[in-house]
Amino acid sequence: MDTTPAPFVPPAPEPRTKPPTTLQMIRIVYRNPLELWGEPSFNEPVIHIKTGIGGPLAIVNDPALIRRVLVDNAQNYKMARVRQKILRPILRDGLLTAEGQVWKRSRKAMAPVFTPRHIAGFAGPMLARAEAFARRYEIATEPVDVARDMTVLTYEILAETLFSGEVAGEADGFAKQVDRLFETMGRVDPLDLLGAPDWLPRITRLLGRNSMAFFRGIVADTMAQRRARLEREADAAPEDFLTLLLRAEGPDGLSRAEIEDNIITFIGAGHETTARALGWTLYCLAEAPWEREPIEAEIDAVLAREPDPVKWLDAMPLTRAAFEEAMRLYPPAPSINREAIADDRLGDLAIARGTQVLVMPWTVHRHNALWQKPRAFMPERFHPQNRERLDRFQYLPFGAGPRVCIGATFAMQEAVIALAVLLSRYRFDTLPQTRPWPVQKLTTQPEGGLPMRVTPRR
Repeated sequence: MDTTPAPFVPPAPEPRTKPPTTLQMIRIVYRNPLELWGEPSFNEPVIHIKTGIGGPLAIVNDPALIRRVLVDNAQNYKMARVRQKILRPILRDGLLTAEGQVWKRSRKAMAPVFTPRHIAGFAGPMLARAEAFARRYEIATEPVDVARDMTVLTYEILAETLFSGEVAGEADGFAKQVDRLFETMGRVDPLDLLGAPDWLPRITRLLGRNSMAFFRGIVADTMAQRRARLEREADAAPEDFLTLLLRAEGPDGLSRAEIEDNIITFIGAGHETTARALGWTLYCLAEAPWEREPIEAEIDAVLAREPDPVKWLDAMPLTRAAFEEAMRLYPPAPSINREAIADDRLGDLAIARGTQVLVMPWTVHRHNALWQKPRAFMPERFHPQNRERLDRFQYLPFGAGPRVCIGATFAMQEAVIALAVLLSRYRFDTLPQTRPWPVQKLTTQPEGGLPMRVTPRR
């Protein structure tokens, strides 16, 4: 008799059975775009909507067609207008929003920091920050919001590794401002959907001005502190991400504004995606203890024999697989938005210039033609013996093509180290009030947070 428990199916919106009206769509997109998608989005390879808000729209789910948009003909697809209207007020010319030569300059300037050698060098500081953070739970007697805690942890790791601990401001205040920023400016404004002129004020941006000023203030102070140190003791200043960017300033490199925008991008968004994925991982493992137990055993065994955190990513395949499965179910970046510059063809579908093209990790990762039991939490999909069955373009937590996330390896190493530290010491369990609902506000966030009980394992 098979006693294996049925896989845990975490919460997610049910596919819609009929399309919404225009007014309903505006309300849904503002409140939670993840609730917009209907059954065809989870069953068809491509969906073409000839008319609608913003003009023609193609939703692409087929891996071969995704490759066409993101890799083979990537030069024909620029950032979509609606996406840029959300992100550019926050990030301006940061790496996520810049295009053309500005993007190329920024990518080239940052590439040396994210080489395998540099990322391996970050493992020690990642471990130290994770261990220091974990000690906070030693005296925890009340439930904690794991979603907020992971934001603090990943911020502290980012500050330590890329900025050598020299970021102005406190982590706790930072986490609150992140929530506020994404609650306001991180939403699609209805006026953008309606194509209103840019001079017309957007309520979402007005509400987020204080949070945006907070982030800009942090960056200005951080840059000023480091510039002063470089002038005072150039040879002793750390050769980290911040120093690299500041030294890239000049006629042939980055402008001062571009440097500020890229620091904003990494401080404001670079940690957020990993934080959300870590929170969802701990939640799913708490609801599926039969998956958590072998991961705890794996972590215990590796930590007993291997002190070097650089080697943990390869030595902990079950831990890594759980994190990857959480990113499949709750992709940190649930949509990739493009716009056709010129006419193109996706399979049998003609794409006219100006068509908005959506590659939705949210639907691709839950597509019935691509995954068995797509709504279930099943980390074995990513176990080493099963990985080769996955098409490169059916799993897109970090995007793909020229604009693939530059920090993907950094995030994977950070996540496994953080999970190893936390799960070796503590057990995270859900409570009756732990009822998260996935909401898209730039990232896939748990509405209501992740209240959990944390208890020592030993």
